[in-house]
Amino acid sequence: MKGAAAFAAAVVLAFSLAFPLRAQSVLLDNDYVRVTKDQAPCASASAPGCGVRVIVALGQVHLGSGSSHRMLERGDFAVFRAGQSHAEPEGDSFFEVAFKQNRPPVQSPNEIIPPQKNTIKYDGDDFFIFEENLAVGDTRARHSHSQRVVIQLNRTRLHYWVDGQPEYDRDIEPDGAAFNGPVVHTVKNVGELPLRGVVIEYKPERRPRGD
Repeated sequence: MKGAAAFAAAVVLAFSLAFPLRAQSVLLDNDYVRVTKDQAPCASASAPGCGVRVIVALGQVHLGSGSSHRMLERGDFAVFRAGQSHAEPEGDSFFEVAFKQNRPPVQSPNEIIPPQKNTIKYDGDDFFIFEENLAVGDTRARHSHSQRVVIQLNRTRLHYWVDGQPEYDRDIEPDGAAFNGPVVHTVKNVGELPLRGVVIEYKPERRPRGD
């Protein structure tokens, strides 16, 4: 048994040396998603634990999959299904958002109110992706979100009215990734630039009648 364990450890070490995942490239890692920057550990669909994932470009990124080739601009994205491989992205910075398999149930607010002034770019079985936009001085009326990955592209400032909480301001920093919980709120852009972001949001799960 000791020999088998030593062999298994050697295989794991060899794999990690051949395909290193830099610790600093992992921005988020929870029970729902793993987000990496400038590395795509799930480019090969055969990589362990890799299911559906999204590549989000922070600049010009060349992305190839089989005979298909795309040039993504800042804020563009590509969705890859489980079992679908692609080449390692080339060019500027990017995020890989990899959805975990066997995740916990999605957390959603009790009241579902679709947000206005956003543009849905992708509508899948379990999640949708929208471009978040809000002009300077503009307000998005009361709305809700389920759990989601938020990638902001502009530096600005928002004022929030969150149900059940005191209102507050928050500075929006670009080129990061956050995993936000369910919420019902109203938002105003009080910064100097339009709000622009890519939001990958889980769809509320069907609940049994009576819940």
